[in-house]
Amino acid sequence: MARDIVLKERWLTLVTKLSSQFSDGDPLDVEGIIYLVGVQELGQLHRSFKKDEKVNLMHVAICRLLEPYGFYEFDFFDDDGWPHYKVKETLPTLQAGEQSILMKEALVNYFLEKEYID
Repeated sequence: MARDIVLKERWLTLVTKLSSQFSDGDPLDVEGIIYLVGVQELGQLHRSFKKDEKVNLMHVAICRLLEPYGFYEFDFFDDDGWPHYKVKETLPTLQAGEQSILMKEALVNYFLEKEYID
């Protein structure tokens, strides 16, 4: 139970901090934060992205976020600087609530690693 409380507190801290920095205080959702991770991982922070690139950014972010869990492994950067990952283990089938908790935990861990939150 204590772990859930810590995750919830860290999640709220993360959402508040990112929302004030990137969306004028409007609360960002999980997908919005995943998108920010994709932009961060690509490293091309000050440019606009086409629709298909936004989808690719989300994919990059999910791969990076789930890499510490053993589902993906970084493979290489392509000529345009995009990171590519290979699947190491197939994701288990999760209920929507379980999937949400996994992604929130992965996002919190990512931003803890980056020392954006503590």
